[in-house]
Amino acid sequence: MTAAGAPNHAAGADSSTDSGMRKIIHIDMDCFFAAVEMRDNPALREVPLAIGGSADRRGVISTCNYVARRFGVRSAMPSALARKLCPPLVLLPGRMAVYKETSRQLQAIFLRYTDRVEPLSLDEAYLDVTDSPHCGGSATLMAAEIRAAIALELGLTASAGVAPNKFLAKLASEQRKPDGLFVIRPREVDEFVRQLPLGKLPGIGRKTAQRLESLGLYSCEDARQLGNEELVSRFGKLGEMLAGRIWGHDEQPVQAQRTRKTIGVETTLASDVLDEAACWEVLSRLIPELELRFARACPAEALMGQGIKLKFADFQQTTVYRKGSYQAARFHDLLHEGLLRAQGKPIRLLGLVVGLPGAGEINQLSLDLS
Repeated sequence: MTAAGAPNHAAGADSSTDSGMRKIIHIDMDCFFAAVEMRDNPALREVPLAIGGSADRRGVISTCNYVARRFGVRSAMPSALARKLCPPLVLLPGRMAVYKETSRQLQAIFLRYTDRVEPLSLDEAYLDVTDSPHCGGSATLMAAEIRAAIALELGLTASAGVAPNKFLAKLASEQRKPDGLFVIRPREVDEFVRQLPLGKLPGIGRKTAQRLESLGLYSCEDARQLGNEELVSRFGKLGEMLAGRIWGHDEQPVQAQRTRKTIGVETTLASDVLDEAACWEVLSRLIPELELRFARACPAEALMGQGIKLKFADFQQTTVYRKGSYQAARFHDLLHEGLLRAQGKPIRLLGLVVGLPGAGEINQLSLDLS
């Protein structure tokens, strides 16, 4: 095993030149928000640190440093629970303007190597460097240079994965976190994927993984033994996805321009609610904010639909969405339907969403999502 930060292959050996395949780099910043705070305030570097909402106001952790993770603190964890697990935790509200500016600087580094950059968030992106002339065309060397530039210019660390497609590049970037580089050559794809747990595949949540395990399917090799036709027959669309991923296939291109599908607003409640009138009072306060946001993007008559989001005390959630022209009053009917789906579950978060023109279908989330 190589030291953290070193590629798992010789620096001159590119992962993507073997057979004319694409060369994809996935860059994932290490505990980004927390890392920015530690960079700007060195006194925070050795203490457990998290960015998130207040523990006494139903806040949730956005990210935390690796010191805090040793106590069991994790992203999306309630701040109150994080405090119990780690009493000395330093909890900061975050500085989004600073994070956005740092992300802009990060994107500028990416664009030195290719204009085919697909940001996934402020701290994560895919880069298609197939045709990039930099570093003699070596995606491995480009990834190493990008990580070095991030460290030198931004004072931050990033993990990187290099592979022939997006699916594998993202998995590769997880192999050497934090502050590492991992490369999957085309000829190594089969070996890498074969023993991969099915739960590691994108789109396979905890419940779906348990369902697969109940059938004796734990790894990609197990799913291969079942056969692609049987996978599709048993699991439908999920089976179609598995039939490609278990062999390391992914034809998704890096999309430099991503179409925004929705605009939304949401709020976490100070305490759980069950009453429809109380829910409507909260949503009524959110509607003007939502309308202000979509007015900047398009007129109301151009919207493709609207919906509400409910997250419950057990962190499951549902979204009720209806296509059609925008009417603020329609949110009341959507709320009623959402509460029927809730079946008496206490609600901890409420949100509103509208669909933008040209975005296609909006997926409705069900209560049994994993």
